[in-house]
Amino acid sequence: MSELPKTFDPASIESRWYAHWEASGQFRPDRPNAEPWTIVNPPPNVTGSLHIGHALDNTLQDILTRHARLKGKDALWVVGTDHAGIATQMVVERQMGALNPPQKRTDMTREEFVAKVWAWKEESGGEITQQLRRLGCSMDWANERFTMDEGFSKAVLKVFVDLYKQGLLYRDKRLVNWDPGLGTAISDLEVETREIKGSFWHLRYPLEDGSGFIEVATTRPETMLADMAVAVNASDERYTALIGKQVKLPITGRLIPIIADDHADPELGSGAVKITPGHDFNDFEVGKRAGMAAGTMLNMLDAKARVVQVSDGLIPAELLGLTTAEARKAVVARLKAEGFLIPHVDKDGEEHDAEPRTIQTPYGDRSGVVIEPWLTDQWYVDAKTLAQPAIEAVRTGAIDIVPKTWEKTFFNWMDNIQPWCVSRQLWWGHQIPAWFGPKREGDELHEHDAERIPFVAADHEDLLTQLKAYYGDDQDFAVFESYEEWLRQPPSLEAIMKIDLYRDPDVLDTWFSSALWPFATLGWPEEATVPSPLRGEGQGEGQPSSATPGTTPHPDPLPAGEQKQLGGRYPNDVLISGFDILFFWNARMMMQGLHFMKDVPFRTLYLHGLVRAADGAKMSKSKGNVVNPLGLIDKYGADALRFFMAAMESQGRDIKMDEKRVEGYRNFATKLWNAARFAQANGIVASTTLEAPRAELAVNKWIIAETIATVQTVDLALADYRFDGAANAIYQFAWSRFCDWYLELIKPQMVGDERGVIDAESKLVAGWVLDQILVLLHPFMPFITEELWHAMADPAHPRDHDLIVAQWPMADARSLDPEASKEVDWLIRLVQEIRTARNELNVPPGARLPLHVRDANAATLARLERQAPALARLARVTHADGEATGGAAQVVVDEATFVLPLEGVIDLDSERARLTKAIAAAEKERDALSGRLGNASFVERAKPEAVEKAKADHADKAAEAARLQAALGRLG
Repeated sequence: MSELPKTFDPASIESRWYAHWEASGQFRPDRPNAEPWTIVNPPPNVTGSLHIGHALDNTLQDILTRHARLKGKDALWVVGTDHAGIATQMVVERQMGALNPPQKRTDMTREEFVAKVWAWKEESGGEITQQLRRLGCSMDWANERFTMDEGFSKAVLKVFVDLYKQGLLYRDKRLVNWDPGLGTAISDLEVETREIKGSFWHLRYPLEDGSGFIEVATTRPETMLADMAVAVNASDERYTALIGKQVKLPITGRLIPIIADDHADPELGSGAVKITPGHDFNDFEVGKRAGMAAGTMLNMLDAKARVVQVSDGLIPAELLGLTTAEARKAVVARLKAEGFLIPHVDKDGEEHDAEPRTIQTPYGDRSGVVIEPWLTDQWYVDAKTLAQPAIEAVRTGAIDIVPKTWEKTFFNWMDNIQPWCVSRQLWWGHQIPAWFGPKREGDELHEHDAERIPFVAADHEDLLTQLKAYYGDDQDFAVFESYEEWLRQPPSLEAIMKIDLYRDPDVLDTWFSSALWPFATLGWPEEATVPSPLRGEGQGEGQPSSATPGTTPHPDPLPAGEQKQLGGRYPNDVLISGFDILFFWNARMMMQGLHFMKDVPFRTLYLHGLVRAADGAKMSKSKGNVVNPLGLIDKYGADALRFFMAAMESQGRDIKMDEKRVEGYRNFATKLWNAARFAQANGIVASTTLEAPRAELAVNKWIIAETIATVQTVDLALADYRFDGAANAIYQFAWSRFCDWYLELIKPQMVGDERGVIDAESKLVAGWVLDQILVLLHPFMPFITEELWHAMADPAHPRDHDLIVAQWPMADARSLDPEASKEVDWLIRLVQEIRTARNELNVPPGARLPLHVRDANAATLARLERQAPALARLARVTHADGEATGGAAQVVVDEATFVLPLEGVIDLDSERARLTKAIAAAEKERDALSGRLGNASFVERAKPEAVEKAKADHADKAAEAARLQAALGRLG
């Protein structure tokens, strides 16, 4: 047993124990006969660093992983990072731009740039993995994965090709979130909506026959250059006669129809809406309902969001090449000059070009530029078809979403799911395995294929087979692995004689690859045990086909199976995730897992909330309220931060960051440390048995019962993913029941100048209880518990294993003694009441008081006799016979009234006066706050934090008044 230092220093033990665990293979699953238990981490970006959300997410995962290990399961926590296409490419390009002279990606070949990214990844990528170690995450680092490692990339390739051949992945022309700064489509998650001051312009569109005009309004007047219709509601009597007629667009002079569509709301504005399907998501759907093919929809912007000529060539030359902001000014000026702008009249009767409005505007979260809805050719997954088995899995309980409140949101999104755009215009990522070749003479092209058709292939052998089948066995081919290489091809006679093909330059969205995480990280497809059964023929509903002519089968949405695959690791047991990626990642894992593995990817999906600033605001760099978890670890230790996260995590509710509570849990660790030092000083050592020692003393029977009850509470809480319930049960037991009461109750008494010793039975029980606390607490506070586990070892019986692989306590209640537990609970309540009375009445701490009792039954009198030494030491009272005389304080516990004579100990009249005055002051403040909270004006107009503070202050003053009133009442 190594003697513990006087001061608990987290930094001195954390790095030492983590290095030991990792080096000794404690994180590896190595129990071949045990039940497999598996969880995968949401792979953080390889460019990332630990933020407070990561700290929460990974703490919860580690709690479950360590708990599973302690329960004897063969626990595997799969760890890895995401290649983060956009973020990583930006990092490397930024570094290149800082060189002297600066370099650009386009100055080199694609292959050269990708090589630079790999070099960066090897040198600087993965900083976050070191930071996860500091948090104490017990991940299987020996099998760390990367979404672009060789095995994972093979899985991504197979999924893309299989989905394409099954008709579930196709090319289409649709609107996407286009980032002009990055030059790529982005996902909704990468779009940041900001409120900006904008304007609402009202325009006149003249009818073709010259009989009048129709009024429309817009926040983006420049897009009128690509308008294709004006929509009105069929029920709007103002426009019934105009439906089917045409208006002549100002500036371009194009004729566009007036159509009927429910998107136009008669109650809003003029009831007429300009329709620009190439630059607005709602308008795109209106255009489709009106029968407009995507290929006919006008696109007036290029990839840099500058104005380009539309198909009819009517946009004036002076507008071409302008940015959207420049075009807006020019278009408004021209509309005004030509009389097509309807002025806005404000409340003072003054005219303005436009009505001021606050506009919700999308920005790229990385580029910081305005996102454009842009019509372009992309690759899409038929998410609607893949979503059906996932919906059914949640509906039937094959996947349990915790908390259940998220199910409604899940079903609403999945039932209305849109095609999933999976292509990105980047160089870093999984390049799409599709090659474009010229069409054969006489073949009809799909509208999205322009002059070339795609060939999707798993490898060059597969590609060559497809090419010969299409072009003929006697043909030669020049296959270029990138579009850029094809553009650079030399105009040689040999090259001209071959059929040339170039590979699609786009890469896959990172969500596409991370959707395979639960099974591709486990060795799939090599170890896949289930084929992909197919059914039926024909295309999915509304899906254009870019596959070779013929019918295309679709997968059968089979129910989740019972047999685990991939060595018993699939399905995973649970997934922990923030609710904000429910659809970007969680739902897509469900789709891909059910489709390719024919089973759910995980049995349970636990969605936690966000960690917010102390005032409840969302954390952001721009607000300056971001909290660095590494700074908190430096200050308070990883254990304290982890325990804070667990204790505050209440079934998905957001967590308010509170550094004082983190500090409080550091104090909790210190309390446990000091308890272990007390144990060492009194000859208490680690237990040699999992079962509780035999006990005769009531205090030992009581603490054994309290321990078993805590184990049961923690077991139930963790089974229900009540992290806060589990953490708080351990906290209350360790701090209050064990440290504050049990150790005090067994503490040896002073006999003269000599200190006594703890009896042998209590030493055994105390050592056993402390062991149970360390095991229970280990998933939450792994570092301090491992340190104390070894420090408490008896030199005669050294630990033969680390705490991380110890055995979880048994909640065996067969040997409990209810009467003993009741007696110690009674003792604790009596001591608490006496201490409260002494404190509130200003009784000197050292004063020893007689304790008289009235109305006590025989059982209480017997308890008083048995517990007399404890009462003398803990409450500084001695049981006295007879009735008390003079002024006294009274406390009631159960049926008995206990009386403490105070004559000559305190000035009773002064104490009554003090309490009366304090009660009046507390009640006055309480009532003032009550009146303030009852004022509707204050509640409605004050800041939310001011209202919350007033409520808290009111509760404090009400409690203080009640406490003081009770103290006065004790004086009789």
